[in-house]
Amino acid sequence: MRVLYFTMGWLLFCLGFVGAFVPVLPTTPLMLLALWCFSRSSDRFHDWLYNHRLFGPPLQLWQKHQVIPLTAKFVAVFFMIVSLVYLFGFLNPPIWVKVLMPGTMAVGCWYILTKPSRPPD
Repeated sequence: MRVLYFTMGWLLFCLGFVGAFVPVLPTTPLMLLALWCFSRSSDRFHDWLYNHRLFGPPLQLWQKHQVIPLTAKFVAVFFMIVSLVYLFGFLNPPIWVKVLMPGTMAVGCWYILTKPSRPPD
């Protein structure tokens, strides 16, 4: 089972790394999942990712205070809106998609926007 978590950790890390350069992929949630997988499989890689100079600080802020930085909130909500505009403006999806996707995104937006943007003083 540890091998599965370890493999998933690296897969999620790689996807999160790509997400640092591709706006559609959410880097931090993928890194959080990678961190969780490493916590189940390898203390060494868990500590490496948690203390990484680039990816570590957002993971630490989330773990300690459940903080989502303002820029991350903006990017997430912006791309949700762009996705909805594309869905309704250029595609003709089934009705269940037209209901399910905006509803799911609304819940996601609510969750993101209700989290603090900065750690407490």
